[in-house]
Amino acid sequence: MAGHSKFKNIMHRKGAQDKKRSAMFSKLSREITVAAKMGMPDPDMNPRLRAAVNAAKAQSMPKDNIQRAIEKASKGDGENYEEVRYEGYGPSGVAIIVEALTDNRNRTATNVRTAFAKNGGNLGASGAVSHGFERLGLIEYPGTVGDEDKVLEAAIEAGADDVESDGDSHAVWTSVENLHEVARELEKVLGEAEGVKLAWKPSLKVDVDLDTASTLMKLVDTLEDDDDVQTVWGNYEISDEVMEKLG
Repeated sequence: MAGHSKFKNIMHRKGAQDKKRSAMFSKLSREITVAAKMGMPDPDMNPRLRAAVNAAKAQSMPKDNIQRAIEKASKGDGENYEEVRYEGYGPSGVAIIVEALTDNRNRTATNVRTAFAKNGGNLGASGAVSHGFERLGLIEYPGTVGDEDKVLEAAIEAGADDVESDGDSHAVWTSVENLHEVARELEKVLGEAEGVKLAWKPSLKVDVDLDTASTLMKLVDTLEDDDDVQTVWGNYEISDEVMEKLG
């Protein structure tokens, strides 16, 4: 159980909070609708839907919006979205995994390929980089819930596999199978999590210099700004010094 490694999640870098709320709510609604269509429209009976609803609440998405997305699915209304994963290389060979929910594969593939090409990277074939990542469950908490020792102790008791903390956040890692059980146990001690989701954790991280980081962040921003893209994962580490220079 590692408790001292720095946690740098691509979703929590500087500037992520500047994304337009409407675009973010649209993506959250899409995930809620897909999750509700794939299982029961009751968050208590559908772990994926529960995670999607929790993610929406963490971003202060109105309850009416959440309920509307669930009802749309239960009535069979709305578009039918397909889950698609893209894999590629960013500048300096950084490995990137992009997860999307789309109603038009051709449009999404073109947009993702263009984003890579214009920002120092290239899209690879399926499986090109995912072998360098583990598919795991990720439970995220803000640093305000307690210090590293408190979260580590709670995670051990809940049956988690690993914890990574820095001053701003805590990341609790579990197996895919144990994700929602661990999340339920942690909620009893730490309260509701900021995020409960499936994640891609790199087996090894690579440090990137300022020039690479600058181009890489442009690539990630372009991908995340696409309506169809839900999450972007990478195997890079950006030092605090480089982050400060990036502003």
